[in-house]
Amino acid sequence: MDGKALIDLITLASFYVTGFICAAIAVWAFIDCLIRRGPAFEANYKRTKGFWLGLTGGAALVTLLGLLFPGSGFIFAFGGYGLFNIAAVTAAGVYLADVRPAVMSR
Repeated sequence: MDGKALIDLITLASFYVTGFICAAIAVWAFIDCLIRRGPAFEANYKRTKGFWLGLTGGAALVTLLGLLFPGSGFIFAFGGYGLFNIAAVTAAGVYLADVRPAVMSR
């Protein structure tokens, strides 16, 4: 195996590992949003549950599409280090870091 093939293999593997981690985060955010009560969102001055379901559901869809169709470019590709994947996992991260603690029932 020559050096270029090894580098290509490592790049592809890191692309898929990163994509899988991003997909797991986005799916976790979507499922968590599904099980929360709707009035808790408005009571804690967050947007509506429908808004967060749409945002986290879209993020989960984009990251899962990134695993199925990774694309060839790094900027506009869906998975791995692609622009859409980064935006999707950022939206899911905002839900998990800001909204989830506020709407959790204690």
